[in-house]
Amino acid sequence: MKLLIDTDPGIDDAMAILFAARHPGIELIGLTTVFGNVSVETATRNALALVEHCGLQIPVAQGAGRPLVLPPFVPPAHIHGAEGFGHRPAPAPQGRAITEDAARFMTRLAREMPGEITLCPVGPITNVAQAIRLDPEFAGNIRRIVLMGGALDAPGNISAHAEANAYHDPDAMDIVLRSGADVTMIGLDVTMRAQMVAGDFEALAGAAPQDGGLLRDMAGLYLDFYASLGQPGCALHDPMAVIACIRPDLFTCEETGLAAITSAAQSGRTVRRAGAAQSRAALDCDAAAIKGLFMDTLARHGA
Repeated sequence: MKLLIDTDPGIDDAMAILFAARHPGIELIGLTTVFGNVSVETATRNALALVEHCGLQIPVAQGAGRPLVLPPFVPPAHIHGAEGFGHRPAPAPQGRAITEDAARFMTRLAREMPGEITLCPVGPITNVAQAIRLDPEFAGNIRRIVLMGGALDAPGNISAHAEANAYHDPDAMDIVLRSGADVTMIGLDVTMRAQMVAGDFEALAGAAPQDGGLLRDMAGLYLDFYASLGQPGCALHDPMAVIACIRPDLFTCEETGLAAITSAAQSGRTVRRAGAAQSRAALDCDAAAIKGLFMDTLARHGA
């Protein structure tokens, strides 16, 4: 499966990228970057560092530095660290991003390989909305979009109703959900159900020192944040979206029209909307199998 990840690394983004790079059923063909967990410039640097860590020769394209309509947000350094890798020092990649911006890179690849590319956005979905605006054929050229974001029946994690990626660019989320693309939403209804505790990261570091050691060193701040919320471990938000690309059977989805609210009172809330383009929203999952697949994929690569 040809996979393009749109990302704002970010600790769980790093987890998702490492999983995609190591899974034998995934051909990771590129990364595009967006603001969110860190600034877009930091996200690009981190994406390049992760590509080099994995020994990949794939392009990284820098994208949007702010939402379509809303003013810029301050990145959540208390969750992902000032540099996006928790307490780890800032990485220093050797490579550079391509000159093509994220939206143009996405639309070009989709035109060159129509019906072949699965797009997995795991940050604010601004780049994808820009691609839809840029190329009217994009929604039809891309095979499918499996996004991490939104919440239907679960409470929000940044406001009472909104998930963070949707909250940070609700206008973009609404454009994507209404685009007619083949969209699956992997949101808070399922992503909080699979969690990694400190012992899981230690086990990964033992089984796969290169990848597991990196994630263990990054995860401390992330685990501390979840502990402050009363959670025993950190959620597998972004890795679950990548896993849904290759193992949709591990998720139970509702087919429904979806939309994102853009008005101030409930900005970023994702809702069912009669008459909207049909999408899929994950409402249940096999959390144990999902976590096991994540752990086993990285452990097998390190063996």
